[in-house]
Amino acid sequence: MIGKIIMNVRLSRRCYLHTLYSDCCHVNRPFQRDRYGVFHVGRSTLAPDQKNLYHTNLTCAAGEGSSVSLESAKLGVIGFGQMGGALVRGFINSGIIDPSDVGASVKSPERKQSLLDMGVEHVFGDATHGGAEEIAKFSDIVLVGVKPQVIKPVLQSLSPFLEPRHLVVSIAAGIKLNELESHLGKGVRVIRVMPNTPALAQQGASAYALGSYAGDKDAEVVHTLLSKVGLAIRVQEKMMDGVTGVSGSGPAYVYMMIEAMADGGVAAGLPRETALALAAQTVKGAAEMVLHGDEDTLTHPGVLKDRVASPAGTTIAAIAELENAGVRNAFIRAVLASASRSEELG
Repeated sequence: MIGKIIMNVRLSRRCYLHTLYSDCCHVNRPFQRDRYGVFHVGRSTLAPDQKNLYHTNLTCAAGEGSSVSLESAKLGVIGFGQMGGALVRGFINSGIIDPSDVGASVKSPERKQSLLDMGVEHVFGDATHGGAEEIAKFSDIVLVGVKPQVIKPVLQSLSPFLEPRHLVVSIAAGIKLNELESHLGKGVRVIRVMPNTPALAQQGASAYALGSYAGDKDAEVVHTLLSKVGLAIRVQEKMMDGVTGVSGSGPAYVYMMIEAMADGGVAAGLPRETALALAAQTVKGAAEMVLHGDEDTLTHPGVLKDRVASPAGTTIAAIAELENAGVRNAFIRAVLASASRSEELG
């Protein structure tokens, strides 16, 4: 059950957010804009252009004078790769969507079987060979999760069957809103999303941008879905390549870091399993400190690093080695390379 959300924001030196979830909780706590321009209360996050976004039931516009409740909406998925699969599994695991309300268009028998094993019974064939039409008939929200290199024929196959009720959500890296809209047709409501795979564990980080015809009610629906599987932030589309570099590709950087830390632990005499568990939990705990360490607002990692590094201690000696190896610059270059590749794909 998705509760009714009402947010009233008073902008002053201190702001107050009143959130009413009719089915679960009642929160009334102060929040502030942090150094990054993001508003916080507890684990909720709103970008500045979202501060007046919520003042309505969670519904999705479906043409002139009508609406579709998210509670009754059906989700159609085209493509079930790593990212799309993580989102769908995350939505189902969180309970926001029932498997009976999910339909999917896939090519391979293996992915069809994976969906059936999840309880998804409405599985259709290749989108370019009738699957797109079946998805359009079945769904209210269409999640397009195919690779950027093959998205054009998929959108062209979907376009003739779209109706005013449909909201199209694309997670294809680098494919811009104007290109999506040009293939789908005038008036189609489109939202571009860059999620990441930790959504499978309901710890994702997703950013989304609205197309020309999408409105605030569409944004509410997407924000609610993504918030069920992690952090969701609304951004301007020009930021999406940077988002891809930081959070879209970011889990791979972190996995490499965890692996390297575990290898170091093994070199220092720890059993492999012990070293890996300690490394992974350390990364998880450090991230929580950045996100929620000081009064539930973002804390600069440099501040937290300095709290750990005592004079002439073990940590500062390790940090000196990382700086000598150029680790900081390597991460920056990795983010920029990913962002550049995302721009090339578009």
